[in-house]
Amino acid sequence: MSENKLIVILGPTAVGKTTFAAHLANKINGEIISADSRQVYRGMDIGTGKDIDDYKVNNNFINYHLIDIVDAGYKYNVFEFQQDFMSAYDDIKKRDKKAILCGGTGMYIEAILSGYKLLHVPSNKELRDELEKKGMSELVEILKKLRKTHNNSDFDSKKRIIRAIEIEKFNKTNTINYTKLPKFSHTILGLNTDREIVKTKITNRLKYRLEHGMVQEVEALIQKGISKEDIEYYGLEYKYISKYIFKELSFDEMFEKLNIAIHQFSKRQMTWFRRMEKNGFHINWLEAKTTLAENIDKSLKIVHQCGNL
Repeated sequence: MSENKLIVILGPTAVGKTTFAAHLANKINGEIISADSRQVYRGMDIGTGKDIDDYKVNNNFINYHLIDIVDAGYKYNVFEFQQDFMSAYDDIKKRDKKAILCGGTGMYIEAILSGYKLLHVPSNKELRDELEKKGMSELVEILKKLRKTHNNSDFDSKKRIIRAIEIEKFNKTNTINYTKLPKFSHTILGLNTDREIVKTKITNRLKYRLEHGMVQEVEALIQKGISKEDIEYYGLEYKYISKYIFKELSFDEMFEKLNIAIHQFSKRQMTWFRRMEKNGFHINWLEAKTTLAENIDKSLKIVHQCGNL
């Protein structure tokens, strides 16, 4: 069995992954590596749901990694995540702790478990300036000619599709030397519950965050000089709240559209995880509405049986 052991906790938004991971870590002398593509950013706390208090278990604070590591305005990517993950993993391993990868960003999780061969692609200002002059439909056609496209997330914003084109053009004109990730002996624990329960949790959480400073958080980013287009890059909350701030939507319109969009995002997360299962990843699903203690006991048995403790 591989010496590189890893426990993975995944699931859709709002099911309580962080709390579950922290309690499991407390039981097994573990530390948590975040697999969330937005929690890497400083100053983006409420909108990304960092919930740092969730890492405290019985007055014991669980160490976490890859949260608050880059400034808002930076475009963090999967390649960088792989490198940062390995640094965190090696650090945890050297101190004889157990590593738990926890989050809802399926691409980040799969990039580690599959060992995606990624490389750093530098920005090409000349190409970007040229592409900025084109419309979205024209950019989509350019990308389709460069590769078969199955991931519609490339089309969420102009910046994303320009970056995708930039990567494809780089790959076609450069010799690629990949950094290979090690193989991990892993156990995947999936947390999920009834769809209606998830929807209720999402709506209630959104109300709470809006009442506790999420709009002000986005306003602060704008005041720091981050453009509206850049803010929209960071996800649904930032996209719709910025539209409210710039008076493109009323508060009620913003809430309704954002709430629906998060529900849809949750479904896309589950679609990704189901696809992972079809591709051979075994996910041990746990019922989120079961008591935390019961789920921890079940998880310990599963992880022990898999030889990853």
